[in-house]
Amino acid sequence: MKLYELPSPFEIETGTVLMLEPAWARAGELRAQLLDESYPRPFVIDDGKSRYLYFNVRLMQSEMALKAPHDLALRYTQKMMGFLLFHPRPRRIALIGLGGGSIVKFCHRRLPGVHITAVELDPDVIALRDAFFVPADDERLQIIAGDGAEFIERAEKGIDALLVDAFDRTGFAPALANREFFENAWTKLSGNGVLVVNLAGDKESYAGLIGEAMHVFDDQVIVISVPDDGNHILYAFKEKYFEPRWRWLHNHAKELRARLGLDFPAFAQKMERSAKLGFARREAIRGR
Repeated sequence: MKLYELPSPFEIETGTVLMLEPAWARAGELRAQLLDESYPRPFVIDDGKSRYLYFNVRLMQSEMALKAPHDLALRYTQKMMGFLLFHPRPRRIALIGLGGGSIVKFCHRRLPGVHITAVELDPDVIALRDAFFVPADDERLQIIAGDGAEFIERAEKGIDALLVDAFDRTGFAPALANREFFENAWTKLSGNGVLVVNLAGDKESYAGLIGEAMHVFDDQVIVISVPDDGNHILYAFKEKYFEPRWRWLHNHAKELRARLGLDFPAFAQKMERSAKLGFARREAIRGR
């Protein structure tokens, strides 16, 4: 599908806006809608070096470097892959929230033995997959248009990693911000499965979520910050009597860095520090 191109009307986000509009669309009307934030669909800004996915210019959803489209450009997406420290050879990964497909592309290319299902509520986001070079569905990849909470409710058990990066225009997807979702996630994870949640935007939009995860996952939760992006990443572990072997994990992190090119040693250090300081519990109490 050929996207409609429009010079960016924004002062800071320069380049070309790519939009899901017909060739006969009126540029002036689209420009006005972009500026007053009434444009109802997601759009892409291409500045010649990177492509960015937006719902509005106050909240960037995804970034892709054009010279390295399969890499994870944003720090928070890299840290979401920290689950591999605890489950290095997953067979089934499910993602709620496609965005620009950064994590889907990374897993599809770098984890050849894994089956990936991504669920995205907004069909317009899926329609932009070619702009972000998301590969076509195949025997290892399936992208589904649908509600993430409903998908988890119906999914077969045995998901090794469930990654949640789902936002609407106001913040964290409301259908996922409740105990029922965490309970369904716990049920559908494999015995040593990991739930990973990107917490971003207004803290009020996800206040209480950490406490719900702590309740459902029996306090087996680690939360780390992503200062570069202003996010927090939550990891919840189903494994009974979860007890990280930090010394072994730090050595394992070096192997993962060599294999996948991400800074797993830094992720492991941050996780250990957070776990020992009880950061998740403090945040859960603050969110009550």
